[in-house]
Amino acid sequence: MTLSAIQPIRSDQDPAERNSRPGHSRATAPLRTRSQKTKYALTVLAFLLPSAIPLALFTLGPMIGAAWISLTKWNLLAPQQFIGLDNYSKLLTDPRTGEIFLHTVYYIAGYLPLVYVGGLALALALNTALKGRSFLRGVYFLPVITSWIVVALVWRWLLNPSSGAVNSVLGWFGIEGPGWWTDPNWAMPSIILASAWKDLGFVMVILLAGLQSISPDLYDAAKVDGAGWWRRTFSVTIPLLSPSTFFVLIISLINGFQVFDQVYAMTSGGPAGASQVVVQQIYDLTFRYGKAGEASALSWLLFIVVLAVTVIQIRGQKRWVNYG
Repeated sequence: MTLSAIQPIRSDQDPAERNSRPGHSRATAPLRTRSQKTKYALTVLAFLLPSAIPLALFTLGPMIGAAWISLTKWNLLAPQQFIGLDNYSKLLTDPRTGEIFLHTVYYIAGYLPLVYVGGLALALALNTALKGRSFLRGVYFLPVITSWIVVALVWRWLLNPSSGAVNSVLGWFGIEGPGWWTDPNWAMPSIILASAWKDLGFVMVILLAGLQSISPDLYDAAKVDGAGWWRRTFSVTIPLLSPSTFFVLIISLINGFQVFDQVYAMTSGGPAGASQVVVQQIYDLTFRYGKAGEASALSWLLFIVVLAVTVIQIRGQKRWVNYG
């Protein structure tokens, strides 16, 4: 045995240096590591509990309850009667189910391009050295925090076929205004206009944050290369704005499939069911027709569709979203 192996350990010696000495036992190291992992897990759990408990009570709990109700026949008053997958079978073979999903897709197809292009235009305008831009940002964001019922009722008045402001303005130019929410062909466009107007501010804020994260050096380099405004927009701005665009698409699609408030306040799904969407149908099945089982089954079908669309978007983002 060498002298170095039997040297005394000094009290002021570094613990790491002690552990590196020959013959030192490391049997306690795994125990210390497990202890640290347990402490870390408990710390994370402590921070998650304030959010996890409401999530479990008000989201996961109702979802599990709806899954059970979807397997029963129930009118909210009489005892539940278990019928298995009959509700799902009935919905999937009912042509009306396809119609209301098509109405919802129609809403999304009109709403999404309108709200994105409008929000992008506002974001680009307010990203410049414009006087009063802080005030304008607040003005455009105000509808976002306004109650949907209030917004829907205002737009119902604006689009009134006989006395609405929109048709009055069109009349000054010699244009006969449509029937808007009273016309089956114009009921859904009426809802799309109101929805896009309300959500423009939200999309504007998200895209504006994305614009401000783009380095000005990239625009300067593009100018040196002779790129004009349009070229800089489509070659620099749009590609680097793709993460914000992806977020807007995800949120807007989920909200689009769940559209309800404006439909309920403006048309109640009419006229003649022309604007009936999935969530409105879930509401009607439950509270108007006493078919809570069918309504729960329809809500789960909607959940599956939204989940599938979201998964497709997340997997497809690698092809066009630029995080660099």
